[in-house]
Amino acid sequence: MIQSIFGKTKPINFIIVLTFLFCFYWLVLFYMFGEAYEIGQIAVRLAVLVVLMVSFILVNFIVKRNKMTGLNSFAILFYVLLMVVFPETLVDYYAIGSSFCVLLALRRLISIRSLKNIKLKIFDATFWIMIASLCYDWAVLYLILVLIAIYIYEPKNIKNWLVPFASIFTYFMIVYAITILNGNKEFLWEYYNFELDFQSSRFMDWVKSAKRVIYILLICITGLLSFLKLSNVGVGKIVTLRLVALAFVIGLVIEVLLSGSEKHPLMLTFFPAVVFLTNYVESITKENIKEIVLMASILLPFMVFITDLFILK
Repeated sequence: MIQSIFGKTKPINFIIVLTFLFCFYWLVLFYMFGEAYEIGQIAVRLAVLVVLMVSFILVNFIVKRNKMTGLNSFAILFYVLLMVVFPETLVDYYAIGSSFCVLLALRRLISIRSLKNIKLKIFDATFWIMIASLCYDWAVLYLILVLIAIYIYEPKNIKNWLVPFASIFTYFMIVYAITILNGNKEFLWEYYNFELDFQSSRFMDWVKSAKRVIYILLICITGLLSFLKLSNVGVGKIVTLRLVALAFVIGLVIEVLLSGSEKHPLMLTFFPAVVFLTNYVESITKENIKEIVLMASILLPFMVFITDLFILK
């Protein structure tokens, strides 16, 4: 049943997922975390929700345009299910904003494989990563992806290595001009301090730690299986998956670096996770087993959410 719905790319799949997301988002904010009902705050949260919904469309576009998955809607399904498992990420609008910008950067980096407009894509990817750093300063670590992409696709052209610096300079000039107009010229110096905000207290909570450990192990296992299954399909897709895997690792590093705060950058790892989960499900040849896996992937996140909602609140 699930496969018959999400096993194809139909507009109804987006309607189902986005409708659920709309309802689930407000449930998490108002019931689970007790957000206030002021009009101004609701307007901000509504704008964040729009960005989140656009992120779903962007995820689907990236995986389909670059043929990272088959012609199905499993990616957006898993994307929303990860939010069910980690509902705290929906409260952190910095996580949503940073994740959205990183998705735009990944879209440009992955498309470099076509070897067209390489310099423009490098510039755009770098610029989006710098915008993402306005939410989390440690998001600049994703610049490693830019350098890796240059090294993989066209390392001999020295101009490609200079493009990221030009993009970073452009970003700082634009932001500096805006801060001057706002009368806050010291913003850049004060914001980018890259403080290590690591605390073990987040990891000492055995319930939250168990969720994260199981999540990381699951993605690592499905990622490894994806690489093994795709070893014979060509170098192009393997290279793309390597970039995606590195994006997952960087997201985990940022999650650890900011573990002492109330921020939840784990959302940065959701896109790489859904790529590996989708590829794993697609690799299952027996239809009945695939259906069981899909049913379990839906039931288990809701069981985890209900546990958080009624027992651990």
